[in-house]
Amino acid sequence: MKVHWRYTPSSRNSYAALYAACETEGFMLEPVDRPEPDVTCYSLNSLSAPELLPEMAAAPGITIAGGPHATACYEEVLRYADYVVLGEGEAVLPALLSCLADGRPVSLTGVASADGYTPAGSTVFLNYWPCFSRMKGYVEISRGCPFSCAYCQTPRIFGQWMRHRSIDPIVEFASRYRDARFVSPNALAYGSDGRTPRLEKVEALLSALHNQIWFGTFPGEIRPEFVTAEALDLVTTYCANENIQFGAQSGSDEVLRRLARGHTVEDVVRAVELTCAAGLTPVVDIIVGFPFETDDDQRATVDLVRWIAARGRLHAHSFLPLPGTPLARVTPRPLIPELSRLLGSLALRGKLTGSWRSAEIAFSHRVTD
Repeated sequence: MKVHWRYTPSSRNSYAALYAACETEGFMLEPVDRPEPDVTCYSLNSLSAPELLPEMAAAPGITIAGGPHATACYEEVLRYADYVVLGEGEAVLPALLSCLADGRPVSLTGVASADGYTPAGSTVFLNYWPCFSRMKGYVEISRGCPFSCAYCQTPRIFGQWMRHRSIDPIVEFASRYRDARFVSPNALAYGSDGRTPRLEKVEALLSALHNQIWFGTFPGEIRPEFVTAEALDLVTTYCANENIQFGAQSGSDEVLRRLARGHTVEDVVRAVELTCAAGLTPVVDIIVGFPFETDDDQRATVDLVRWIAARGRLHAHSFLPLPGTPLARVTPRPLIPELSRLLGSLALRGKLTGSWRSAEIAFSHRVTD
């Protein structure tokens, strides 16, 4: 049985992880730019789904869908796909492929089909699965998030219990790169419950790595309240990056409260000041156009953005309602002219990247050193 992966740039890291997981069971996910017989696997997000779902419906073989959009909207996706893998796929996808290859009935937890759906009863133990094999990806060090930001799919897909890969396998996979970058919902939470830092665990990881390390920047940014002088000292001691990237999301404490962000604007200001004092450049993420923002809330974001731009750089994108989140079915709010002009001016000056006008490229063009 031939198994293919419908390759898209946004699914590259998922492809690397699932290629390695399926390879352990003897299945090679060959990359394709269209569906092929016998089986084609898809990873769908909210931006790729409108294009890929019709393609799946016309596929010449069996189609399997996964990813954040498929997890949140599996009943919709089942109108186009034969099977949907909900949530984590490392254990489920190889088991599903084995059933198909052997002609056995598919009655797996975590897989939806026309016959029904039973949720998975456990989460993935990261140490059991390789980060990647021949198809290389970033090194994932942590998964899950204890926070429940209203716009974010991460805790809804991976749970609120933070899980970590052990140091030895991280070192093993990182050694395959000259420059090591890590995937984490909050890199400085490594080894912790995700709410209270364990910097001794972070130092144990960083000190064990032997190549050039990029930590606390894309694709493993951090939270502003985790930025401390002690944490930044670890970065400047062990790491190569000159930037630290963290999310502010809004300049309004009321908006942050309604988002359940778990930090304040003061935390963001303190993080910027500490980062500058450590000789690093703060790169701060901002989301604009939340549905419940008032003009005053957006003016507060103007003030914060202008203050950050005098000290560092920003990455801004427009709010995108993501399925499976509390803000899934709301309409983004237009920007006040003052905020729109400021973001445009900063972009022209090279102080800001991202897109605050187009959802289609809202999550592109991340800042790196």
